[in-house]
Amino acid sequence: MLQNQSAGKVSAATSVGSISIVLWGTLAVLTKLTDDQFPPFQLLAMTFTVATLTLSGKLLTGKANVRSAFKLPLSGWLLGVGGLFGFHALYFVALQNAPAVEAGLIAYIWPLLIVLFSALLPGETITRWHVGGALVALAGYWVLLGWDSSAGNLQWEYVVGYVAAAGCALIWSSYSVLSRLIKTTSSDAVIGYCALTAVFGWLAHFLWETTAVPQDLTQIIAVIGLGLGPVGIAFYTWDFGVKHGNVQLLGVLAYGAPLISTLLLIAFGEGTLAANIVIAALAIAGGSLIAAKRTT
Repeated sequence: MLQNQSAGKVSAATSVGSISIVLWGTLAVLTKLTDDQFPPFQLLAMTFTVATLTLSGKLLTGKANVRSAFKLPLSGWLLGVGGLFGFHALYFVALQNAPAVEAGLIAYIWPLLIVLFSALLPGETITRWHVGGALVALAGYWVLLGWDSSAGNLQWEYVVGYVAAAGCALIWSSYSVLSRLIKTTSSDAVIGYCALTAVFGWLAHFLWETTAVPQDLTQIIAVIGLGLGPVGIAFYTWDFGVKHGNVQLLGVLAYGAPLISTLLLIAFGEGTLAANIVIAALAIAGGSLIAAKRTT
């Protein structure tokens, strides 16, 4: 009976974590609506500011307290802010110093790394189904982005971008897995993580960028949408999911985010449905089903 209840809690937490994947799928279309109006660190700072205000609603309603959100050990701050700010900062560096497709292919190894790194966690067991499912989903992702011989010819002139993209994968996978070690820390801590990330984002912006102002209401709505969903609620639900859910399955399911993103862009007239998208969808879905298999 207790085993069934425990399994039910893990399943529920995994479902909560999967909300993040759906929200991350909206990232590209919302970013597209900003019309590239804002420099990278300004956009990061604005969206994390919105995220902080959004999540702070829990404080105002009494569903969270300041202690759980901000009174954290140094290890918690380093992990949370390092994960959120570190990932985004390196991702911007990657896009500025390497072709977007190649940077994306390297950076999005993080779901596979989550599956592999989870084997190091106490009480966790990685199976051939987890690894096999992750590899199938990764292959689907590469098909989605259009991996071909030209994309495979990595060039030394882009080495800074490649290293930054690899850093993205390492930081986010490490953050996701290591969060499991502080599962007793409330997910309300994400409020504090977002607040400090916003501060660092504004500092980086004022140091290195020129401030841009929105040109229309659509751009304002897009920034608010980013802060509410893929930057705000998504990080909260992901934190809860990786702490209490099936972290291996979440790693594989994460490959669904770029697929959702592509389908939304098509729906908004930014592309057409092609064979590679169908193949990728089947591979990602198949990989998820394989990873969900619990037998060894």
